[in-house]
Amino acid sequence: MFFLNFYVTCAVTIVRMKKEKIELEFIFRASPSMLYDFVSSEEGLARWFCDEVVINRNKYEFYWDGSVEKATLVDYEEDSKVVFKWDDANNENTYLEFYVYRSPITNDTVLRITDFSYDDEVEDQIELWESQIDELRDAIGC
Repeated sequence: MFFLNFYVTCAVTIVRMKKEKIELEFIFRASPSMLYDFVSSEEGLARWFCDEVVINRNKYEFYWDGSVEKATLVDYEEDSKVVFKWDDANNENTYLEFYVYRSPITNDTVLRITDFSYDDEVEDQIELWESQIDELRDAIGC
């Protein structure tokens, strides 16, 4: 009796959807320097964005409910912007940016958030940012 072993090989291709850029703007009744502190410092970020932040030079560790996400600060302008690249991001062109500026027309302080999300998660991501901004407004008191 002969037993023939057949080996079947399969090629599996995982197709990742491309991430879509999201830009959101929010108006605040606060000075740009005060708002910048909330998007760039350990104390400020921990009051609205995450549970805790540990900063070591340009390396940031963000803690949420016991899990940690690591990011590298890749660009900044004092009192204006911070740009983070998530260390586990697969796409080199994705980042998280907080950009604070004063509107030249209305003189309002504006926070522009640039983030990236998969096509099927954009609406959820926008809702999450709106919720986070509510937390930020509460932390600032405006």
